[in-house]
Amino acid sequence: MRARMAVAVSQQPCELREVVLAHKPAELLLASPKGTVPVLVLVDGTVIDQSLDIMRWALQARDPEHWLPRTETQWERTHAWIAENDGPFKHALDRYKYPHRYALPDGRAHRAAGAVFLQTLNATLVAQAFLSGPHFGLADAALAPFVRQFSHTDALWFAQQDWPALQAWLVQFEQSTSYLSTMDKQPAWAPGQATVIFPPP
Repeated sequence: MRARMAVAVSQQPCELREVVLAHKPAELLLASPKGTVPVLVLVDGTVIDQSLDIMRWALQARDPEHWLPRTETQWERTHAWIAENDGPFKHALDRYKYPHRYALPDGRAHRAAGAVFLQTLNATLVAQAFLSGPHFGLADAALAPFVRQFSHTDALWFAQQDWPALQAWLVQFEQSTSYLSTMDKQPAWAPGQATVIFPPP
C-alpha cells in the first residue's frame, strides 16, 4: 500500500498488475524470484522489489506534496521511525494478527509489545501534527498502513486506548486522497488482460 501511495502522489504512471500471492504468476517470479509484492519493473528492465525503495524512486522523480525529508536531521528521524516499524513493530503485528501462523495461543503478548511503539507515536503526535512534522510526509506514509492493520485487528480494543492523537492521525490518514487512491480493487492480472494504468489518468 505505501509504495502504491507514493506512486499515486507522485503521478508516475505505471502498468498495474494485481497479484494474488496464493497464485503467483510466472512473470512475477521472473522479475523478482523472492515472490513478494510490491515489485516495480522500470522501462530499462531495472527491478525494484522493496516498498521503501519504490517510494523513494517515485518521490525523487516528483514530490508535489513534499513528502521527502528536507534536512539530514529529518532523514535520520524518518529512518529511525521506519526501522522500528519495519522491524520490532512488524514482528509484533504479524504475531498479534496471525497467532496461529506462529503456533501461539493468542496474540495478546505481541499486542502489548506493539502498543509500546504506538504509545511513542501518540506522544509524538501530541507534540506535532504528523510524524514527519507539520505536514504529512514519508514517515507517515510508511508507517500508517501498518498502524491501520494493527488497529483493525481488534478495533474495539484500539478505540479504548488512551491514544487520542494517534487515533485522530489514523482517521485523517484513512480519509486522505493518498490512501483512498490505493483502495480500488482490480481483478488478478493474467497474460492478455487489458492494461490497467495507475494512477488513473
